[in-house]
Amino acid sequence: MATAGAGPRRRADAERSIARIVSATRRSLSSDPNASIDDIAKVAGVGRMTLYGHFRTRAELVEAALVDALRAGEEALSAVDLTGDAQDALARLLDSSWSLVAESTALLTAAQGTLPSGRIRQLHAAPAERIEELIRRGQNQGVFRADLPITWLVSAVHYILHGAAEENRAGRLKTGEAARVVTATVQSILAASAPDPAPTNPPTRQPNGTLPVPGG
Repeated sequence: MATAGAGPRRRADAERSIARIVSATRRSLSSDPNASIDDIAKVAGVGRMTLYGHFRTRAELVEAALVDALRAGEEALSAVDLTGDAQDALARLLDSSWSLVAESTALLTAAQGTLPSGRIRQLHAAPAERIEELIRRGQNQGVFRADLPITWLVSAVHYILHGAAEENRAGRLKTGEAARVVTATVQSILAASAPDPAPTNPPTRQPNGTLPVPGG
């Protein structure tokens, strides 16, 4: 007969096994977006049957890893101070986002080959909303441009972040320089244009058709 505590212990064991598998999936896909089930099981230290007991397909496993990475990212980014000047707040957000994006870019590559695009957009809704709110505030403060669709500006920020991560993985952008390069690039794209100088009235010609002589 099973003891009263057997059920909770089994659930706890299953939760630990799932957490170990998801963590191994994140590590595996971060280094190789094409990592196989066998690769992931080896890193997790479990057999294929154990892995398939929790995740029926590779797509389920990839989604679980992406969800876990985005959850951890939200916890980290929610602690970033986004008050005050929007430009300064954006710089703090981008600096904190960089290390998270470096991992999520590889996971995103794996997800794009596995998950529907609509599901990927849904999972990234919270990070996109944070950027959008910050850009809107900067527009209200007059420091960010308002002549382009805000959805395009939000997408541009994400393209730059993920592009920098790809450059870093390829060895063309040093890790220590990435946050500065990303921030400078994003700030230059979002910066509001300087107002056009006030028009000056052209000098009035004299009746004989000549221009007046200064001091004359």
